[in-house]
Amino acid sequence: MINTILFDLDGTLLPMNFDKFMELYFKNLGKYLEEYIDPNKISDIIMDCTTVMVKNTEHIINQDVFMKRFKELVGGEESFLLSKFHDFYNSEFDKVKASTWRNQDMIESIKILKQKGYKIVLATNPLFPMIANYHRIEWAGFKPSDFDYISSFENNMYCKPNLEYYQEVLSKVNKQPNECMMVGNDVLEDLVAGKLGLETFLIEECMINRYHLKIKADHIGSYKHFYDFAIKMNCIK
Repeated sequence: MINTILFDLDGTLLPMNFDKFMELYFKNLGKYLEEYIDPNKISDIIMDCTTVMVKNTEHIINQDVFMKRFKELVGGEESFLLSKFHDFYNSEFDKVKASTWRNQDMIESIKILKQKGYKIVLATNPLFPMIANYHRIEWAGFKPSDFDYISSFENNMYCKPNLEYYQEVLSKVNKQPNECMMVGNDVLEDLVAGKLGLETFLIEECMINRYHLKIKADHIGSYKHFYDFAIKMNCIK
């Protein structure tokens, strides 16, 4: 019986224009770090480090994988570099908010599911530190306390679409696959959870299918469809 709902963040609970998000993110991060890194190189550097992190299959915290590669590319002390990233997220990251908007159907869906007794997990791809997750959670109209667990850059060892990521999250919340549903907008990164036995719901709005994969989901629909779905779900209290 389903008692836990895992939600992706970007494009699922937080609708966004992905191209605009990346444009604003790299523009503002590059400007903030221009004293240390050529702004024209920042996107390539971050994407290189992110690719290494996503491909990692060793039992190593994502932050450590990312920072090891980052230091190889730009040098510097890890503690200093991490503090600069942290300062950026606390001061300039909100400028990226312009690429996102709130969706009332998803806001209400979370309220309904919590009232019905479901455990709510924010299964966002752990590419960002928790402070950046907190900002995006607020942009979406939520509070961190709305979630029983939030994956993050500094607390997780794997990334989507690695199945180890989902196994790690389920272990953190002490759940089995048949107790869980994954709700997301990315055909590869979110629907892969179905291979472990999680029920899946694909949000069609803001959908990402960069590899033109055949869609295999238990449920497919809009934000409004998910809201209607949440209303029909059984109470488990």
